[in-house]
Amino acid sequence: MAQPQKNVYGTALTPCCYDPMTGWLRDGFCKTDNRDQGVHTVCAQMTEEFLSYTRSRGNDLSTAHPPYFPGLKPGDRWCLCVSRWKEAFMEGVAPPVVMSATHMKSLRVATLTELAKFEVKEP
Repeated sequence: MAQPQKNVYGTALTPCCYDPMTGWLRDGFCKTDNRDQGVHTVCAQMTEEFLSYTRSRGNDLSTAHPPYFPGLKPGDRWCLCVSRWKEAFMEGVAPPVVMSATHMKSLRVATLTELAKFEVKEP
């Protein structure tokens, strides 16, 4: 049986989003496996600024591609590639992060401190 996947705090990974359904495995979690070359491990809450930035970098997350991709809007949560999140961080446009839903593998690229600066504050 596979080990449970953990978040950046080393505890159980929590869901990122079910609507739209996200995740490399399209199960709502930012889980990863050895086929996930993009490392879709950061649970991020989309902003208009980030969506415009990533579109300018050749990855249009706003446009729907049915039936597999719904297109994202500000406020949606999505499992981003950690390298794109880090790139956006370096450019000053990183979207907020749901830490409990962000996979610990993200820490290979972004530090806990960097991610925590953008933590979504849950009510």
